Amino acid sequence: MGADLDVLRRWESGGATWRVLARTPDELDVALLTCDGGEQVGRLVSTEPDLLAYVGDRTTAEND
Repeated sequence: MGADLDVLRRWESGGATWRVLARTPDELDVALLTCDGGEQVGRLVSTEPDLLAYVGDRTTAEND
């Protein structure tokens, strides 16, 4: 597992959520949000293939 995917998975396991801000075929820009999804408290920009595959076509953590 790549480092960026590990960060996102730990974020989720802590009960927080995320939202994709921007996407290209090779890069994701992800907002890390508070547990209630209301406030952006961090950001993750990554070209890591593992993270791109994990997020897939989803736009938020709630999209299955």
